[in-house]
This record gives sequence, structure tokens and C-alpha cells, in this order.
Amino acid sequence: MNVIIVGCGKVGKVLAEQLNEAGNNITVVDINASRVNDVADRYDVMGVIGNGATHATLQEAGINKADLLIAVTGSDERNLLCCLIAKKAGGCQTIARVRSPQYHAEAPYLKEELGLAMVINPELAAAEEIARVLRFPSALKIETFVKGRIELLKFKLPEDSPLCGMCVRDIAPKLHCDVLVCTIERGDEAFIAYGDFRFEPKDVISIIAEPKNAFTFFRKIDFKAKSVNDVIIAGGGDITHYLCSALEKSGIAVTVIEKDQNRADALSETLPGVNVIHADAINQEVLMQENIDKAEAFVSLTNIDEENILLSLFAKSVSEGKIVTKINRIDFDEVIEHLDLDTIIYPKNLTSDLIVRYVRAMKKTIGTDLETLYQIIKGKVEAAEFTVKEDSALTAAPLMQLKLRDGVLVAAIVRDRKVLIPRGSDMLQKGDSVVVVTNHLGLHDMNDLLA
Repeated sequence: MNVIIVGCGKVGKVLAEQLNEAGNNITVVDINASRVNDVADRYDVMGVIGNGATHATLQEAGINKADLLIAVTGSDERNLLCCLIAKKAGGCQTIARVRSPQYHAEAPYLKEELGLAMVINPELAAAEEIARVLRFPSALKIETFVKGRIELLKFKLPEDSPLCGMCVRDIAPKLHCDVLVCTIERGDEAFIAYGDFRFEPKDVISIIAEPKNAFTFFRKIDFKAKSVNDVIIAGGGDITHYLCSALEKSGIAVTVIEKDQNRADALSETLPGVNVIHADAINQEVLMQENIDKAEAFVSLTNIDEENILLSLFAKSVSEGKIVTKINRIDFDEVIEHLDLDTIIYPKNLTSDLIVRYVRAMKKTIGTDLETLYQIIKGKVEAAEFTVKEDSALTAAPLMQLKLRDGVLVAAIVRDRKVLIPRGSDMLQKGDSVVVVTNHLGLHDMNDLLA
């Protein structure tokens, strides 16, 4: 596909890299010449220097032949204008990043009136992900498939976990839980789960299950499965605004510490049920006065990554609660992953992941059947949801007899709204929704699963 990306910031760079690797023809546009040249040289894509919100610049970028335009500049208004001009000039599909809470309620209207394929709000997406893990604090990350009927949960094994020393195939007969282990991360290595694999302390494990079965599984391995009752949030930005709204609806008590007086006052007015403290969260005395040592969760959402890391490390040293850390910069993610910070949220990665997922799904129009996509282990393992549209070699025999590629795991089947954790004797049928975990990145069609 021909894709134009307007905006060469961090998200634009990630999109250019990932969509180029997937075989798309990429053109990047930005008013900053050094940014354009950097992305164009690094990823071997076309670059255009200019204002993407002008017809002339978009014409130079090839809007007449574009299949998709993605606007991710730093301005919501410019992104919307880019998409409007692109729609009129080229008739391509358009995606706009819109971050401000004042546009949140307008998103459906904007999408319909401007003909947008998607409106991305990274702050809202980050808040939704944080809210999910606070409702299920044992998980580091939670993704959903088939409209929430299936969850993929990632968690880390402590030293004293009953799973340590147990093999993957022992889980069902010993714990009587209908869950399927998908992946194991051990240090820098990533494994697709197989029956003889034996768990060790500090393994990071991903499982697939129905929500009720996941709850039972975590309870049986002595993990906390119930939602937190209270949370302290450092920082009162847009993510905090969205998160507080979600947590209030769930009955979770929220305290926000915000050092800017105007921002603290605005939060108090818009969220009267939230306890807003005007103070600097980097002050340990303030945190102790707000009983961080007794809080069931602490979420660090300031605008400075270093502050968020230090605050989370301090919270981890004085509390046994759930710790969530927001990181804006994605350059040092591999270093940060080794800091043992519990759940880490990258809003920019969430944005790029949502857009890449949509672009991959767009290729359904060329005969593919991809519905949903997540990177379980960045750059190593994906989980994809497919729909079986017609009978094929995949439906001709039980799973145990199919010649699937190495590194492919059929993790779940949804048939007539019922969830099946597949066994070797199960067969795929036309109309099934199927969740597949694989280390073969970039699959577009279920037939690619066959050897």
C-alpha cells in the first residue's frame, strides 16, 4: 500500500519503520528538514519537506496515489486539517491523532463528518490500559480479543510461585484451570510455550483465557485477582483526567498529586469525586503523608520520564501495591525493561501499535482475514485474531494433523460465542474467530500459518 505519514516525531518514526518493514511504500512529510532527512535515510523511505496541511505539499507527497494518510503532528488541528485535505484531494483513507480532552466527546462527530477511518487518542488509550491492569493487578499487561470474550494476560513469576518447577502441560491437570500458556520470556529470550517447558522464577508468562477462567487461575497460584480499592496518581495531565474518570466509575478511590496550581484546580472542578493534592510528588514526605506505603496502587504520570522512574522505584521500596509507570521516550525501552518496574506504559507505542494494526487489517480487502493484532513481545512474538471465512486446508483436519509452521500456536477459538481453548483433536470451522500466537511477524492470512 502507498502510505503518507505527516509528522516525523517519535510516533512518525516508529510508524515509518514498522510499515516499511511490512512492505508498504512510505512517504514521510514534516516542516522540519532534519527530521525528514533522518527518517528517510534511516528507513530508506521517501521524504517531503513542507506543511502537510497544504494541498501543494500533499500533492508532492503523492496524495493522488495514496491508499492511506496518517497525521501524527504535534497539533490536533493540523492533523484534522491534513486528513480533510487528503480526503478531498485523493480520496484515500485517513487517520488522525487527536489528543486533547476537549475533542474527546467530539471524536465520533469528527470521524463521521470528516470521513476519518480512525481517530487515535494516545492519552485515552494509555488510560484505558492502566485501568485494565488496576482492575486485575496481578497482570503486567492485558489485551482483549473477540470483543472482550478472550483476554491475553502477561505476568511475572515470583520466587515462591507454585508454578516454579512445573511444566506447561501440568497446569490443566494440577490446577484444573482452562487457560493456555502462550509465551515465556526469560531474560532476553522469548519462547513459544510447549508442553515440556519448565517454569522458573522471574519468567514473564503470557496466557490466553476467558476473564472468569483467568480470575480462577490467578487465585489458584496465589496472585491477587481482585481490583485495587485505592490508587495514588503522580501528575495531573490528560492521561490522569481520562484515568480518573474510568476509575471513579469502577468505585476505586483516587488521590492525585499535581504541582501546578492551575492544573490541580481544573482537575478538582472537573472531577469532584477525586482527592486532588496541590504538591510536588517528587517530595518523599508528601508521598508518605498521602500513605503511599498503604496504597494498593501507585501510578506515575508526570511529564518527565526520570521522575516517573524514580517515583516508581521509591513506591516499590515502601509498598507492596501495584506500580504503573508512564514512559514517553521509547529509545531506551530495552534498558528500562530491566529495571523491574512492574507495568510500564508507552503512550507513543500504543499509538503506533493501534495504527499498524489497522493498516495490517486494511489488507483484508485484498483477500486476507486479519481482525486484531498485538505485539506480545516487541519485535519477537505477535498475537493475531483471524476469522475463518471459508473452508480450506486449515479446516480439513484436526489441529494435531495440520502441518503448521514451527513457532505457531493456535491459542483460542470462539464459535457461536463460546470460547474453546483448543486441544489437538479440535478442528477449525468456517465462521470461527481464531487467536494465533506466532514468532513469524507480519502474517496477513491464516493460510500463512501452514508450513
